[in-house]
Amino acid sequence: MKVLVAVKRVIDYNVKVRVKSDGSDVDLANTKMALNPFCEIAVEEAIRLKEQGVASEVVVVSVGDKACQEQIRTALALGADRGIQIESEGAVDSLSVAKLLKAVVAEEQPELVILGKQSIDSDNNQTGQMLAALTAMPQATFASELKVADGKATVTREVDGGLQTLELTLPAVVTTDLRLNEPRYASLPNIMKAKRKPLDVKSVAELGVELKNNMKTLKVEPPAERQGGIMVSSVTELVEKLQNEAKAI
Repeated sequence: MKVLVAVKRVIDYNVKVRVKSDGSDVDLANTKMALNPFCEIAVEEAIRLKEQGVASEVVVVSVGDKACQEQIRTALALGADRGIQIESEGAVDSLSVAKLLKAVVAEEQPELVILGKQSIDSDNNQTGQMLAALTAMPQATFASELKVADGKATVTREVDGGLQTLELTLPAVVTTDLRLNEPRYASLPNIMKAKRKPLDVKSVAELGVELKNNMKTLKVEPPAERQGGIMVSSVTELVEKLQNEAKAI
């Protein structure tokens, strides 16, 4: 069984995000970039399926400029077999990414497609759902447990009322949640081996997709700075401030 995993290059979650002075976008100059944490979980789950003997090959795909090859190599170092970069300059919206992934799915014919449920930069949480709709494949989102056997995938997902279990007939699309697994660290020998693993570069035109950005960023603002708290001397003073200043009661 072949597993296709989509990954994205994002700002490292440990880095404090800076906004450009003109408010047009986030400042990426000299900023540490990393593999999107939810995508890392997706890669880990695919590798575990391979270690269990369920998957025979794990293919990683990413959309972006040449810099995203760094994140593809990271996934290869974690245990993926080969990578695909779809060349694209500038921002690409979720629908365009889903269309490009649909073209890759048509070429690769994977039995399972795994994506992170969302990226930590745009936070859209919609690419997986769009890909499932475009390919007419069954989907299960926010997976906290995944089992594959006998041509079916059993997915446990967290919902407001507790846990929901779905059974999907393969091929299918699954998006990962935080509690699905704990991603491993890439060892130095595997990092060196990843440099020799195949990585194909495909153009948007080669995949027969016409990109159209349906979203435009109007303005980016940093969050408002939080004000420091104050100490009160009595419950009476606390109630008074809640009533007169905070207007909370």
